[in-house]
Amino acid sequence: MFTQITSFENLYSAYLGARKCKRYRTSILRFSRNLEENLISLQRELLARTYKHGGYREFIISDSKKRLIKAPLFRDRVIHHAVCNVVELIFERRFIYDSYACRKGKGTHAAVKRLESFVKSLAPAKTYCLKCDISKYFNSIDHEILLGLLKNKIKNEDVLWLLYEIISSNSQGIPIGNLTSQLFANIYLNELDHFIKRILRERYYIRYMDDFLILSNKKENLRYDKERIKIFLVERLKLRLHPKKAEIFPIDKGIDFLGYVVRDSCRFLRKPTVKRFLKKKQQYEKMIKNSKWTEQSFRGFCDSWRGYANFANSYKLLEKLGLN
Repeated sequence: MFTQITSFENLYSAYLGARKCKRYRTSILRFSRNLEENLISLQRELLARTYKHGGYREFIISDSKKRLIKAPLFRDRVIHHAVCNVVELIFERRFIYDSYACRKGKGTHAAVKRLESFVKSLAPAKTYCLKCDISKYFNSIDHEILLGLLKNKIKNEDVLWLLYEIISSNSQGIPIGNLTSQLFANIYLNELDHFIKRILRERYYIRYMDDFLILSNKKENLRYDKERIKIFLVERLKLRLHPKKAEIFPIDKGIDFLGYVVRDSCRFLRKPTVKRFLKKKQQYEKMIKNSKWTEQSFRGFCDSWRGYANFANSYKLLEKLGLN
């Protein structure tokens, strides 16, 4: 496995993945200028086990909430891609079907469609939803537990050394910004997935990263599930449910999930999502007037949001916003 990760072919593939959509950034151009030499240097460091993960550039983004992003150096991003190219295949076989974050052929749209199919399967009986997320998930991932889960499937000492080097590059939890963090986060909560499917035996369960829900016609079952999940998370993974985002409710008024509201066989955009778009649109329009942004970039922003909105029943909304 270590040979696969450190092969020149894999490192070159990792370089292509790491530079995707960002190839003209200064740090990437600098690395690309002496590409073969830089990849061989990385390969030598890995084989000699002298590779050291660099630091992070930190910044905050605000979408639905403020998030601290830690961006690694480009050479470290290449290593992350090289690791994921190989390690992801091992764990993909263990993931349940209804885990949708950061996996090929999955994603938010697939998760919402699956939710709709669950709702239809349970109709016309009265249906309830247990909807939860994990409090400060990425920052709460325990390094020892994560390494233990990795060791369950990976026995190669060189690979484990490299995984430890990446994990320990962040003092607490795993950083939002690393490609490996997405994989590690899925591996960590795969334990919860199997607990809910095998022990609680819940059929109508969906997870997207740390957001998850269960549908049932029996409200008392969901109350029981919620308490068992709380205990499991604390005892097995040292995690806690978000105190304000773990609720049981009838689905009649809609299920707010991954930016869409599913109700009566329809998908709607969340009101806060539309408000955020309008606020950004106004900001970008001002930037264009002050020559701080281009018309082309603005059109790209609108096209991207239109694509997102088109997945919902949003024809009238887009018409009102002048985006049809």
